[in-house]
Amino acid sequence: MDSRSSLSTTDSPSCLFVTLGCAKNEVDTDRMRALLLDEGFAETDEVDAADVIIINTCSFLASATSESIECTLELADQVASGVRSKPIVMCGCVPSRYGNELASELPEVTAFVRADEEDGIVAVVRGVLGMEGEQVSLGDGRVLRTIEGTSAYVKISDGCDRFCTFCAIPYIRGRYFSRPTSDILAEVRGLMEGGVREIVLIGQDTGIWGCDLGPDDTLASLLRDVAAVVRPYGGWVRVLYLQPEGMTDELIATIRDVDEVLPYIDIPIQHCNERILRDMNRSGSADELRELFDRLRREIPGMVLRTTGMAGFPGETDEEADELVNFISEQEFDYTSVFAYSPEEGTMAAEMADQVDEPTKLERTQRLIDLTEALGFAATARHVGERVKVIIDGIEEGENGLEFIGHAWFQAPDSDGAIHIAEGEAAVGDIVTCDLVDSFCYELIGVMV
Repeated sequence: MDSRSSLSTTDSPSCLFVTLGCAKNEVDTDRMRALLLDEGFAETDEVDAADVIIINTCSFLASATSESIECTLELADQVASGVRSKPIVMCGCVPSRYGNELASELPEVTAFVRADEEDGIVAVVRGVLGMEGEQVSLGDGRVLRTIEGTSAYVKISDGCDRFCTFCAIPYIRGRYFSRPTSDILAEVRGLMEGGVREIVLIGQDTGIWGCDLGPDDTLASLLRDVAAVVRPYGGWVRVLYLQPEGMTDELIATIRDVDEVLPYIDIPIQHCNERILRDMNRSGSADELRELFDRLRREIPGMVLRTTGMAGFPGETDEEADELVNFISEQEFDYTSVFAYSPEEGTMAAEMADQVDEPTKLERTQRLIDLTEALGFAATARHVGERVKVIIDGIEEGENGLEFIGHAWFQAPDSDGAIHIAEGEAAVGDIVTCDLVDSFCYELIGVMV
């Protein structure tokens, strides 16, 4: 659960924002938050002080759907004066996935807003609060974001056309579409002017950005344009959620040659076995993936690789599970997210025969987690002895008093650990130089130079 601090006035209705799920949901919540604050609403982080509760839900996995519903019901229980006087608005993936079924299943919720309807949040909130007036149109092209941190996610696309057999995203978010370059650059410019120092480009499938725009619109061209915007601020650009097919010659050269674009490559492989990948409606094989990663390491020396592996896909044999373990061990990825396969309602894989039983699935998942943690901890330790630039993200109470918390180019914010600095002078948002002197798990100890 993520809610923000109070920005308040005594006369304006107050909104409590709760976000569940991934970074893309965080961006969507921030957009809704900005629209409401721009219309004069206030914000609170307390249920009792809220006039309306806005919960942005996740439905990527069945467990995420359950968490979203449980959180909604917990919030409803806390509304002492009754749902109608303190309405709950459920937004995002759960309403997008389940639509009209929800009204009868969740009477505690006053209104449901699909992901593609969230720009109309002001009118929805006015309606549930019984307020007159309509939402002001944002046709003037204003970019509204309220991010206050040093790193900001920027969505460059939404939806997905891949239809992987295990994934419900195309049914939740719809078909793939790219945001126009002008909109993205305007958002990036506003974020940099507001103090952000790292832009993280995200989408369901970032590598094919621009395929539905003009012939010259590619992710590589977008990265160069974004780099030009962040350059005067000394900023960084990172891109997540690339697919193997998206690693074009142009993109590899851009990551290698444009200083502001970090040599941090996130490619979710899910598996390496050709038969399993085919059943997932994905392409490739262990040899093709091996060839790709060898090429990336050869052409972008010193780069960092993040991936995702899935354990227990229907029909996965012991030998195929071993193949994935061996492949990940061989490749020594810097960071790996591991998921147990989840049979999602409405997906083709959920109807497949030979579903892997839960004990076997969990054993395979744990084996992958143990391996990837060992590899990740070793990769982190290899940075000890380096001198790096660090973005200061915050100041926290450590074991020996206050310490600066930051991250370097090889650490994606909120994902890959942090750098802890005990002494020095800096403010949040500063980029400082540090010597890395020690590590523990995914964390590093830095000494400010």
